[in-house]
Formats: sequence, C-alpha cells, structure tokens
Amino acid sequence: MSAAVSVPKHRLFESPNSRAIEIGPWTITARTNPISNAGESDALQAAIGGIPLPEMTFGNNSLELEHKESGWKYAFTTEEALKGVRNGELQDGDGGVKVGYADAWLKSRTGATSQIPMPQTVPTKPFDWTYTTLYPGHKDASSSTSVDWQPADRSNPSHKIPLAELTRHDPILFYAEIPLYEDELHDNGASHLLVRIRVMPTCIFILQRFTLRVDNVLFRTFDTRIYHSFTSSPPLVVRETSGWEAPYDRVKWRLPKRDDLTPLTDPMWIAKILSEIPAEISQEIGAGTKWRGLGTKVEVATLK
Repeated sequence: MSAAVSVPKHRLFESPNSRAIEIGPWTITARTNPISNAGESDALQAAIGGIPLPEMTFGNNSLELEHKESGWKYAFTTEEALKGVRNGELQDGDGGVKVGYADAWLKSRTGATSQIPMPQTVPTKPFDWTYTTLYPGHKDASSSTSVDWQPADRSNPSHKIPLAELTRHDPILFYAEIPLYEDELHDNGASHLLVRIRVMPTCIFILQRFTLRVDNVLFRTFDTRIYHSFTSSPPLVVRETSGWEAPYDRVKWRLPKRDDLTPLTDPMWIAKILSEIPAEISQEIGAGTKWRGLGTKVEVATLK
C-alpha cells in the first residue's frame, strides 16, 4: 500500500444473506442467496418472458449501489440480466451458436439416404440457449434521479479506468462475489454470469463477467467494468463494456499443457487469452457468429 493512501471513514454491515458498506455518500449492498426454489423460479421465468431458466439460477442475488447525494441507484440483478437473453428466434447480431455435432447429427437423419426416422417432437419456445447477455447493469427503479451515459472523451484521463490504481496493493475495504446464473448447456459447455466488487480507499471497482464455452465451437466473454474515484468532482462513473470471441481451437492451442484441459473451464484464464489475441480477430471477426457484443465501448455518467 502506498504511504499516501489513507483509509476513509466507513461502516460495514452484515446479515445472513447480505453484506453492505457505507463510505462517503455511497451505500453498497451485496446479496448472496441459495439457488432459487421452485416457486421463485416459476415467478422469475414468468417475469422474463417464459424462457427456460439456467440450471443454477440465483434469482435473489444482486449488487446495489446508492449515491445518496444525487439519489442515483444502480444495480445488477439476475432478472434483468436474463431479460437480456434473446427470447424468440435468433436475429442478426445475436451471435447464434450450434453445438459442434449439430449439423452432422441433423444431416444423418434428414439426408436422402437416411433410414432413421426423426424423433417425435413438440414445439418449444425458441430462445438463445447459450444465455448470452449484453446486460451492463441498470438504473434501479427507485432511483430518484436520471443519469445519461455519454461517450467517453478519449483525451480525458478521468474518462479511463486507471489500471495502475487497481493493481496497487491498497487495502480492500469491501469485497463481494455474486453469482447470477450458470448452465452447463446440456453437457456441451458452460455459460455463467458473475459480479465482483471491490471498494478500496480511493475508489469503487465492479467487474461483471459473462463467460461462454461451447465445446469444439467457440469461447466468448462479455465484461462490464464500473469505476468511480472518490476524488472525482463532480462525482463521475466510468462504464466500460467489452466483448471478445474466438474459435474453440484457437483458445485451446494456448493451453500451457496439452494434456491438461482445466484452464478451459476457468473464466479468468479464458478472458486473459481472448484479450491477448489480436483485437482484429477477437473483437472484430470473433468466431464468425457476427455477434454484436464484439468490441469495446466506454461511457461516463456525471452524478449531480
């Protein structure tokens, strides 16, 4: 920790399923609860338009920020994140994905020489089975003020997230890790959404990360980073959203040990490799899905 960094006055609160910190004009609450029960799942499924829920859905988990001086409230919730999943037939830009063997499986049963009858099926509600979402958090309904996100000024240092500050060994006054959902995609990979927050003496930093692995097809990551410096005046919030994608084999090729596939299940390792692949591939071409989430966007909001 730098000698120049002093710890501001703050208060911590804790209950069985939530933790909170009050620091300056901010109140931050992290709620972590068990997987939603049957009744909660039914209500959540109805609220998001009827698509099947991920196998592990933490419908009561959330991260909530309140800036008391301005009345601004911002939150990350499972319900709003799942509302960002395509409900209906996939459209251009949705980044639709088929499992590696899907085309071969279908051809073997529908080709001119096939003697295998198609199984009896019933209509199902179409949706994005990978649970990909571009959800960056949302203004809470109880927020008493409206804040407009504006494109960042690249020449303004305060409109950037300072990596040097975030990598300093300053004390962490508050930390929480909040899972929102996870699904193993019928054993074809994994999809999960997780929010982490750190409060340090000088700033607030949030990372929400969506990670998708479809075996033998692709890897995809969508990050939302929120940064606020306590010294900004007027108070400024920086929001950076970034999406990466690459073919499965291109990421697999970067394994440290060819016979150890464990890193392919680690969201941090996946994100690191995707960000190291040249941006013209990982943030423009991707895996050929034409997913609209590719690229990086930085916005700022001034709290008044």
